Amino acid sequence: MLVGGGEVANRKARKLLQAGAKVLVISPEVKPELASVAAEVRRRPYRVGDLEGAFLVFAATEHREVNAAVAQEARERGIPVNVADKLAEGDFALPSTLRRGRLQVAVSTGGASPTLARRIRQELENAFGFEWASLVEALSSTRRDGHKAEGELEEVVEKCLSRLRV
Repeated sequence: MLVGGGEVANRKARKLLQAGAKVLVISPEVKPELASVAAEVRRRPYRVGDLEGAFLVFAATEHREVNAAVAQEARERGIPVNVADKLAEGDFALPSTLRRGRLQVAVSTGGASPTLARRIRQELENAFGFEWASLVEALSSTRRDGHKAEGELEEVVEKCLSRLRV
């Protein structure tokens, strides 16, 4: 469940969707992009009781008092909650994740600075180009066939990794 309909909520929803979640959004105003991908949208303010049946909650409104109320209800119900504007009120932080096919590189500051984590991830985007997706697929195929990555494939891996060393 996602309480909030702005840009922060939109970013959280994209991560949830990448993980295969069905996203329920509660917010009086919802960005069109978010509304188009959510499984359900309730265009109204959050109210106590909305978390009934939820097993994961994100409080991502632009209103401190609403996020605090969502966090409190989640705690009372024993539901893990991520609080966008006050990490200490929540139970977990999300990393900034770079994806190239099946390759995932996650950067986290443990919630200390999501902006820093995002900037580091953006820098890594240059080092990990889209060719990494096909490389990971080739490695997967080799492994699935019961072989180790040897010879030419290992040379490709080393060449790609050497670009990361400065």
